[in-house]
Amino acid sequence: MKIDRRSFLSLGIGAAAGTMLSPLPWKITDDLSIWSQNWPWTPVPEDGEITYTSSICTLCPAGCGISVRKIGDRVVKIEGLKESPVNSGGICVLGLSGPQLLYSPLRIQAPLKRKGKRGEDQWETISWKDAVFEMAKKLGDLRSQGKPQTVAAISGQRYGSTAGLLKRLLTAYGSPNFFHVPSMEDTYEQVLQTMGNVDGMAGFDIEHSDYVLSFGSGILDGWGSPVRMFRAHSQLKQKNGKLIQIEARLSNTASKADRWVPINPGTEGDLALGFAYVIIQELLYKREWADKDPQGFEQFKNFVVNGFRPDSVSSITGVDTGIIIALAREFASASRPLAISGKGQGDVPGALAEFAAVYALNALVGNLNKPGGIWAMPAPDYIQWPTLTPDDVAKAGLDQPRLDGAKGSEKPLLNRFAQKVADGYPLEVLLISGANPAYTLPDTQGIKAALDKIPFIVSFSSFMDETARVSDLILPQPMYLERYEDVPCSPGFSKTYLGLSKPVVRPLLHTRNTGDVILDLANAMGDPIKGAFPWENYEACLKQTLGSRWEALTQKAAMVDEKAAGTLVQKFNFSLAPLQVNLSENAKKESDFPLKLIPFDSMRLANDAVISPPFMMKIVDDTILKGKDGFVEINPVTAKGLKLSEGKKALLTTPKGQATVRVHLFEGIKPGVIAMSRGLGHETPSDRFAGGKGININALIGSMEDPVSGLDATWGIQAKLAKI
Repeated sequence: MKIDRRSFLSLGIGAAAGTMLSPLPWKITDDLSIWSQNWPWTPVPEDGEITYTSSICTLCPAGCGISVRKIGDRVVKIEGLKESPVNSGGICVLGLSGPQLLYSPLRIQAPLKRKGKRGEDQWETISWKDAVFEMAKKLGDLRSQGKPQTVAAISGQRYGSTAGLLKRLLTAYGSPNFFHVPSMEDTYEQVLQTMGNVDGMAGFDIEHSDYVLSFGSGILDGWGSPVRMFRAHSQLKQKNGKLIQIEARLSNTASKADRWVPINPGTEGDLALGFAYVIIQELLYKREWADKDPQGFEQFKNFVVNGFRPDSVSSITGVDTGIIIALAREFASASRPLAISGKGQGDVPGALAEFAAVYALNALVGNLNKPGGIWAMPAPDYIQWPTLTPDDVAKAGLDQPRLDGAKGSEKPLLNRFAQKVADGYPLEVLLISGANPAYTLPDTQGIKAALDKIPFIVSFSSFMDETARVSDLILPQPMYLERYEDVPCSPGFSKTYLGLSKPVVRPLLHTRNTGDVILDLANAMGDPIKGAFPWENYEACLKQTLGSRWEALTQKAAMVDEKAAGTLVQKFNFSLAPLQVNLSENAKKESDFPLKLIPFDSMRLANDAVISPPFMMKIVDDTILKGKDGFVEINPVTAKGLKLSEGKKALLTTPKGQATVRVHLFEGIKPGVIAMSRGLGHETPSDRFAGGKGININALIGSMEDPVSGLDATWGIQAKLAKI
């Protein structure tokens, strides 16, 4: 069987879905191996013993279980772990590509120190001892000057021991400036606090729902755990359930849904309240939550009835009045209805008003903390380290204003980072672990300008990504197949979950676990910081942290407490606080920029801290990327008015920048809206597969702060297209 680019792409979305739901057929993987011989680092193992090791994939936040096949000491294949409660034997194309990342010649092989100016890609190899000494000296000098608050850290993980150690380091040192990269989990957390009166994470029991109302959530485009969502959708179809997809573009999720509802971008919250209007007016709601908060419900009712009549909502959203009424009735009459939000893959926060409106729909139909509904899951609490007692220097630093302007107990707002640094916040040192903010955050030019003002940046990246390239020290950690790491949750999972990623091969390069580097740094700085880290090494810390769970996790890789219920929502609060903003503000047009540019996610591209490996780049549709040119999707009607045609070049301009793109005519997008894929446009010259191909849409999109949550509510920007 010959597989060239065209025939490989012809496998299509359906074949990709099948691949994710079960291990790749042997014939296809054999052909892929032959097809990929032109890649110089294709593993060619010697004959030897075949072994399998169970572990957890950490290439995305899903925490899927994996079975790693080795011949001798060489990893040759990764499959989904059948016993995994998250993915049940399936695997996505990124997880399948793990061996390419492990054996990639692009990996940083040892600690690097910058030579010359930033961005010139001039580096010298140094020892780990010298790297730790240089960090300790920088931090020690600042602390001796009484300026510990001038140090900050950005973590790609919100939970887990590595993020916990990094945050503990800053606390012991005396800095309040620890940030994690936000996602929809942050917005849902605020919604649960405000309207559910609980602290926790949102879990979605899609597997047992019979009617899913999705407000732009790409459940078949990588939302939550990609493989879990594919299985959940299959279960939904088997029991004749329905998936209704509401978004401006015909995504893979929309194409597989029972109904696609095109909507004007940024008006999803208005539509949710339009549904609420019908449910309330026709007395279709369950009284249990209304009776527990009668005054709040009455205020909510008046707010909805007076402002969100279906005809007025129709004029805002572009959704027909009859459709609004029909869908509201269907949703309310379902046995186990579930409404979800979180755009694309759910790795951006989004507007609090939209999330709150969608969450209120679940309360109206009485499906909170019930099978097939939305659960308030307790946050991971297994990390029980000794309480820190900051010394006087640390206390003084922790009392200083935070970089983001928020107070000590408030959640970190990374979206304010660039502006606050530009405004003069005296940041001297930045530590970055598991994140690539110079690529993944909106307004990348603003982010890069802010990074350029910071005198000393340390990246713990394993690859020369955009953020590593502008760092002063790069301290590479082993790949996930070479190290231990706890995985405390899976986004959107409705069960209490804990996984353990473990080494299946010895480290191939001169790398060190970030946890070990943090412990080395604390030890080098001496007391009182040293005393806050009583562990000999990271593995000892992890063993003590997991306690009795360690043994089980080393055997099974993951644990689920089947009996653990969510944090019970005792009283739903129909709070108007997150709703009394202009829900459709993000949908306003500007005369100079008449189009709305929105991003979209694809299972064929990684768009987080991990850069797409060659396997993924080879299966990108040629209507998204052709050669080095990225495409923008546009409705033929809109294109005709702009005199644009298929495949032709055009100049795309937004208030944040401009780029040359090719045009793809696509009837599955609303007129007046244009779309580009995330995951392209990497500025990584050493990567000939992903570097310099397409456009990073984050370079064209700015950050828009939510007026209530303070989080970034961006999902698109006004734009214009001009023929070249």
